[in-house]
Amino acid sequence: MKAQDFANCYQDQTRAEAYAKLEFAGTYLLAYRDLPEIFRSHVRGKQAVDFGCGTGRSTRFLQRQGFEVVGVDISDEMIAKARQFDPQGHYRLIADGDFGQLKQRGHDLVLAEFTFDNIPAEKKITLLEGLGRLLNKDGRIVMVVSSPEIYLHDWASFSTRDFPENRQAKSGDVVRIIVTDHEDRRPVEDVLCSDETYQDIFRRAGLRVLQTYRPLATGDEPYAWVNETKIAPWVIYVLGLER
Repeated sequence: MKAQDFANCYQDQTRAEAYAKLEFAGTYLLAYRDLPEIFRSHVRGKQAVDFGCGTGRSTRFLQRQGFEVVGVDISDEMIAKARQFDPQGHYRLIADGDFGQLKQRGHDLVLAEFTFDNIPAEKKITLLEGLGRLLNKDGRIVMVVSSPEIYLHDWASFSTRDFPENRQAKSGDVVRIIVTDHEDRRPVEDVLCSDETYQDIFRRAGLRVLQTYRPLATGDEPYAWVNETKIAPWVIYVLGLER
């Protein structure tokens, strides 16, 4: 099944309530664990945008790293939850792809945590072009995305066993996965995107890949890992502007 303009599953009150309860635990730990060191290695300032902030988990994470951050999202349900948890934080509801509320060329970091997982490739290009215009000349986009392998296995925090069709999916196809860390067990629909496709998207958006990370669990963490010690569930791309 090819990606179409299916409804954004995150514009949903029940899902917003469920995602608001997620912590930095289980498989999600590996999406966040290495970010502080990545920021120290690649980011040279404290002005940040959390693109697709959802209920504010990643925005609050950036705050704890010392960033002055604004969280933006297209879901009013998610933004409402973010403001409820963090009344002093800066959260903005934006129209899809509209970055007019944000200062152009004024940011050191744009963090996109899982935001691009359910967006078709052509739209990824348009959004990344817009996010690139938010960066100053040395600014960085840090993108955390689901690896293609996440849709083929079970994990401490996810299940794909009900979706054997994922194994036939190609880049651009819709794949399904269930989050097992909260009570909303409806499947999430994402768009499979290979590293090769992402590399082409970045080039077409005027961005260059500075470094790629594929974090694994060590086995010493207090979780019942399933595949996390040998297969990376996430890919972290550090992007800069093309010179």
